[in-house]
Amino acid sequence: MESIGAIREKLKNCSETELPELLGVYEADGRAGVQSLVQSGRKRLAAYEKELARTEEMWHYERLYSDRAYVGGIDEVGRGPLAGPVVAACVILPKDCKLLYINDSKQLSEKKREELYDRILEEAVSVGIGVVSHQVIDKINILQATFQAMREAISMMSVTPDQLLVDAVHIPQITIPQRGIIKGDAKSISIAAASIVAKVTRDRMMVEMDAKYPGYGFAGNKGYGSAEHIQAIREKGPCEIHRRTFIRGFVEE
Repeated sequence: MESIGAIREKLKNCSETELPELLGVYEADGRAGVQSLVQSGRKRLAAYEKELARTEEMWHYERLYSDRAYVGGIDEVGRGPLAGPVVAACVILPKDCKLLYINDSKQLSEKKREELYDRILEEAVSVGIGVVSHQVIDKINILQATFQAMREAISMMSVTPDQLLVDAVHIPQITIPQRGIIKGDAKSISIAAASIVAKVTRDRMMVEMDAKYPGYGFAGNKGYGSAEHIQAIREKGPCEIHRRTFIRGFVEE
């Protein structure tokens, strides 16, 4: 008779698509330990099916434009921080893409974002990233800098979208048809993928900035206005990458 430990490893290492067949094999095993494993497997399968349904729903807007060859989702990260750039990403996913667990980047753990970032870059038809510096933000304001980052992201793509899905805003000065979707990073899989790419890209940049400009906690706060970050600005003064128009209330220059 197969040991409970062996069954545990078999269920642990199988894919969700293999799980129903294995559960069918072991559900007649009367041992309490095996039945506990079967119950855990059923919960795992239910969670997987729920995620399949959620992901399917997130293709709604992309399917509205199924007549377009390349639908790109675009989002930005970094409008609110006191330091660093604003980063935008545009992502075109293949229409048969089976990526699960993509969601608004703010709803995901750092580990999950990093994992999905790699998978998105592997599977995407095209990805473009735009970065606009703190100097430009101070010069033209954060909204215009955000639009500039989005336009730059589009321009960096190897394949030009023929339809854009944008999180909330309308991007000026582009001719590609676009649709703004309120809370689009939670409703469109392409926008959500773009939010993940932009977030991971910017977070990595801020970790590098932490080594270059120690004492502000950039690796942890990513430039946002935490209490510790604000206190560091007051005590040390701003560093090169601080947005001067964002920190006027904390320092006198």
